[in-house]
Amino acid sequence: MDKKKIKKLYQNKIKLLNKFNKNYYDKNKSIVDDKNYDELKINILSLEKKYNFLKSKKSPSEVIGYKPSKNFKKSLHRVPMLSLANAFSEEDLINFEKRILNFLSEKENFKLSYSAEPKIDGISASLFYKNGKFVKGLSRGDGKEGEDITANLETIKDIPKNISNRSFPEEIDIRGEVFIKNSDFENLKDKFANPRNAASGSLRQKNPIDTSKIPLKFIAYTFGYEKGLNIDNQFDFLKSLYEWGFQTNPLNKLISGVKKLLLNYKEVEKKRTEIDFDIDGIVYKINDFQLQKRLGNVANAPRWAVAHKFSSNKAVSKIIDIDIQIGRTGALTPVAKIRPVNIGGVQVSNATLHNEDEIIRKDIRVGDTVVVERAGDVIPHILSVDINKRAKKSIKFVFPKNCPSCGSKTTKEYNEITKKNDAVRRCTSEGYECEKISIEKLKHFVSKEAFNIDGLGKKIIENFWKLKLIRLPQDIFRLDYKRIENLEGWGKLSVENLKYSINEKKNISLERFIYALGIRHIGLENAKLLSNFFRTFSNFKELPNTNNYSDLSNVDKIGETQVNSIRDFFSNKINNEVINELSKELSINNALIIKKNGFLKDHTFMITGKLSGISRAEVKSLIEENSGSTVSSVTKKLDYLIMGDKPTKRKIETAKQLRIKIIDQSQFLKMLNKTS
Repeated sequence: MDKKKIKKLYQNKIKLLNKFNKNYYDKNKSIVDDKNYDELKINILSLEKKYNFLKSKKSPSEVIGYKPSKNFKKSLHRVPMLSLANAFSEEDLINFEKRILNFLSEKENFKLSYSAEPKIDGISASLFYKNGKFVKGLSRGDGKEGEDITANLETIKDIPKNISNRSFPEEIDIRGEVFIKNSDFENLKDKFANPRNAASGSLRQKNPIDTSKIPLKFIAYTFGYEKGLNIDNQFDFLKSLYEWGFQTNPLNKLISGVKKLLLNYKEVEKKRTEIDFDIDGIVYKINDFQLQKRLGNVANAPRWAVAHKFSSNKAVSKIIDIDIQIGRTGALTPVAKIRPVNIGGVQVSNATLHNEDEIIRKDIRVGDTVVVERAGDVIPHILSVDINKRAKKSIKFVFPKNCPSCGSKTTKEYNEITKKNDAVRRCTSEGYECEKISIEKLKHFVSKEAFNIDGLGKKIIENFWKLKLIRLPQDIFRLDYKRIENLEGWGKLSVENLKYSINEKKNISLERFIYALGIRHIGLENAKLLSNFFRTFSNFKELPNTNNYSDLSNVDKIGETQVNSIRDFFSNKINNEVINELSKELSINNALIIKKNGFLKDHTFMITGKLSGISRAEVKSLIEENSGSTVSSVTKKLDYLIMGDKPTKRKIETAKQLRIKIIDQSQFLKMLNKTS
């Protein structure tokens, strides 16, 4: 890679980091999880190390926090509020101690004592006291200059306003973390993504009265400027903080040696579930202030301290209950209701248990202390159980042998391929006879890839079901709009919008109609294959009368499993009734004749942003009609990125990096006209 490309790559990473920081520090919004954020920082620093011509003022090696908000007065910190270097592994920790010993010119047998302090995931603040009186409070800002948030900090009960203790210094900046307890966050989770964002947003309100309404807490852990402090080590300073009236962390410990630090790390990680606030690691500080002074600082972090981060995609929590959810195909899925825990910046309160076999294999029980894992967009799941913390009177979880919704028997189907019973237990109800299955089938019916009805989301489907407005798919097209108009949250305009959205989707392709029915084992791709086979809705509808199920096996990629599912579907009277009644309400279009050698053959497309005057589904059909294909992510396999209004910036940036051709809607339509 040449110098220009390296610089461009580096600058793009810096821009991305700055975007993350702006949202996190200035807008109180996390748009990336901790793991990916840390990886980006490490990547930038490794590039700087590898290529000495790379340097930016916005680099994490130079920047601390983020520039103060314009909403508050700015004030300089008399002693900068530095950030901390991170350690992610045992090796990182060993290297941290080695660097300290090398700097001090001491041998490996030299004993170093550390103050080990759980790292609270909150908002840093600095409190200036003069003659025992709280004078001014600042946010960290960019480390050199912070926001004057004195009035807001004064509303926090944990912050002493006057300190009369004789040992208290003449002048001192007490530093610590402002946070919200997880239990208090329960009442705020509709407004904020996680407790950290809630604390940040609340602390930076323009009106202190608004801040006072939020249950903010403060834990003190260090100092900046001081005059008259007669303490020579960190751990004694923490004890003094408590004596002066500040809250300190009860899990603080004085520890010697890396091995003991690691043991403590594991112990605290296990205790995370018992703590009523988020911690994302442990901070290790050289205990001796004289040694701290000798070690000094690097550009933006002290040499004498490091933050040993917990895994950003794992956390310890407790199972409060196990709920059985029922899907549209009758599958019973166990979901663990857990004590809310922050994983990578996301507040998690549910975790999938997959199936009955998984519960038995891991012996998961209500009340268990568990490790929860969340990776990217994957649904959080239970990784392991801490048996040592299990209550003596703990009872094994018994999976229901009858459907919790309709009472029908549940069964595990025999799989002819594996010669074993399926792991998933299913309700034996015939579909719409079970309330939970019916609701899920209706949700599927209106979903994006099916009818895609705007304004008829999952919650509205559930509400309309409770009010007995809908029971079967055809009821959607026969809604009592006058009754809806009188419901809370609905008015003439919103009802008219709903009516328009529903009427607009009365014209639908055969493939989307087949998919919308929610036949087991018939996804969108199989629905396309079946649409091409039947050609017309009439042919599809008459299948049970012709009994030509064996002909379906001639369709490529349609096997015995799919054929049996279709046969089972049509053997149900209610399903046939649904199809008949829908045919009275809808105009179902014949299958498109796909050109085998269309001009878009071997070309892949992706759409980002909102299109004008044409739906995504229509564009997709046009592409497929002409032998092209669509993909769902920006990779090297993509040929064209079609850009609509308000596109996803990340997709655009990735496409540019991969040199993928970006075209707008008009260019795409011109492409069609030129070559069709």
